[in-house]
Amino acid sequence: MTLRRFKNYTPQLGARAFVDATAVVIGDVEVGEDSSVWPLTVVRGDMHRIRIGARTSVQDASVLHITHAGPFNPDGFPLLIGDDVTIGHKVMLHGCTLGNRILVGMGSIVMDGAVIEDDVILGAGSLVPPGKRLESGFLYVGSPVKQSRPLTEKEFSFFTYTAGNYVKLKDQHLAEGFDQ
Repeated sequence: MTLRRFKNYTPQLGARAFVDATAVVIGDVEVGEDSSVWPLTVVRGDMHRIRIGARTSVQDASVLHITHAGPFNPDGFPLLIGDDVTIGHKVMLHGCTLGNRILVGMGSIVMDGAVIEDDVILGAGSLVPPGKRLESGFLYVGSPVKQSRPLTEKEFSFFTYTAGNYVKLKDQHLAEGFDQ
């Protein structure tokens, strides 16, 4: 794995976190315990902070970045991700906030200042525009994203199931030494 220091910040990994050997994690980044960052993913906290909660998986070829502070956005936007979040393959998260128990479908893009509350499913290929807030308890789909319907009880139970499944899988990868 490539953990790269930048401007006095070294990425921090929680207990039993897994970062694949082909992933790159740079700067002011914290990866929570039992979380996983999979092949070819870039997590770049070079001009603001990135925080990834516990039991969260960031799937292959995803890009996680921040919004820097500047004349058009004096404070910038960090990238904040809660616990039990499953981020699908080739997702782009940019200076946004994700709560707990979220599924971000493959190929989705979540833009600067957007907020996804707890317990949300974001359908594959969705675009969440800058500053948009997705309310807890719903499925959202589309480009731009629209609220589709309330989540079912089965879908609510899916969040912790899939998070736990990725904890087991990353433990197998750690046991095989694939973080080296």
